[in-house]
Amino acid sequence: MTGESMQVSPEAARARVLVVDDDPAVLRSLGELLRLDGHEVVTAPSAPAALRALVDAQERGGFDLLITDLTMPDGDGLDLLGVARERWGDMLTVMLTGFGTIESAVEAMKRGAFEFLTKPVEDERLRAIVQRAAAQQSATRATRALRSDASVRTRFENVFGRTYQMQRVFDLAEAVADSRTTILMHGETGTGKSMIARAIHQRSPRRDKPFIEVACGAIPETLLESELFGHVKGAFTGAVSDKDGKFRAAEAGTIFLDEIGTASPALQVKLLRVLQEKRFEPVGTNRTLAADVRVILAANVDLEKEVAAGRFRKDLYYRINIVTIELPPLRSRLGDIPLLAEHFLAKYRRETGKHVLGFTRDAIEAMLRYAWPGNVRELENCVERAVVLMRGDFIGRQDLPPQIVAAASGELPALSVGGFSRQSLRKALEEPEKQILRAALEANNWNRQLTAEMLEINRTTLYKKMRQHGLMPRR
Repeated sequence: MTGESMQVSPEAARARVLVVDDDPAVLRSLGELLRLDGHEVVTAPSAPAALRALVDAQERGGFDLLITDLTMPDGDGLDLLGVARERWGDMLTVMLTGFGTIESAVEAMKRGAFEFLTKPVEDERLRAIVQRAAAQQSATRATRALRSDASVRTRFENVFGRTYQMQRVFDLAEAVADSRTTILMHGETGTGKSMIARAIHQRSPRRDKPFIEVACGAIPETLLESELFGHVKGAFTGAVSDKDGKFRAAEAGTIFLDEIGTASPALQVKLLRVLQEKRFEPVGTNRTLAADVRVILAANVDLEKEVAAGRFRKDLYYRINIVTIELPPLRSRLGDIPLLAEHFLAKYRRETGKHVLGFTRDAIEAMLRYAWPGNVRELENCVERAVVLMRGDFIGRQDLPPQIVAAASGELPALSVGGFSRQSLRKALEEPEKQILRAALEANNWNRQLTAEMLEINRTTLYKKMRQHGLMPRR
């Protein structure tokens, strides 16, 4: 090797390689050659077997290089290349053929192939290509490691998210988990309030004790007090025996009261007492019971406005508003949608036993353009529906619910003349542009250079638009 050539160390040259060929002799010889050079090799005799190997390897980091035959009885190598580029775009592909033509080589390179080789394959030629691919992948991984923020985590117990909004939620939840401080959570329906409450319980010293969840809005007002504090026989019509309430069931553990804004004035008084004095009386008796319970509450309405309107006690609000966790709606953390969609796909793939490889780019783009009024719960339902109804290997746009397809296609509900808001086109496009900018910034961990490259604009334009839309990160 000349002095001008780039040296590649044996450590850097190692790659994870998937070799696909329907000829057992070729498969065996290529696998043995690459293993002798120190590469990690998996072989597959067909395109379907290759797809299964690709999916199975995802959790272990996937493959650096795919070497596949062009023509196989049960699958075309170009089709496999297309799927690999769509689903595993970082993986490099080398095409093999025993009937090499200029047309097939050009087509393979157009579709993104790294190299094209004809059979019989020359050992040294293959070695050089694999070494070059391994060096390129090693450099790519090193670059990503420098760009990524190692402090960013994607999971807090069973709650997923990598956007800065969810990082704040995770940090605050972790900070208060060890205490017995009352926590108030705000957030729209479906944003994951109960999951955060459970995660806090799991991180607390009470993790081995009960976690009791009460949906206050789902229980009739006349029964909610009894449900929480219990009652004695004869306390009211239908009370045929004594009953312990949820506070007794949660003793030494945690109780989560969702939709607390629906509580009646009388119940609010009892809640205030149990929070201040750790004592309460079951309905129908003067017997006082102690309550060693950590209380977490949640509301999907603005409690400050409820206090101002006289529907929620001011003293109770001040008592529960010690530590407040704001759960952002999904539409304001678009960067988490691909992560959450993959998580739900893995869940329902296990439950249904269906062989689903992933989402197409069109499907992800459609989900990013939708407003998600039902938040994370709606996204989970969307993925479950797609897994059940889909017929191919990948979930495409056509497998998504109609309202998401319509949003992605730009089809908006018809407006009556009286409902149309007269405004300029520039003004009408401000909010969609802001959402796209936010999603791109979050997808790149707010790295402006990467975001500008993704959006195909220069950094100066990106900076101006960030200032225009109030997207400058806080120092």
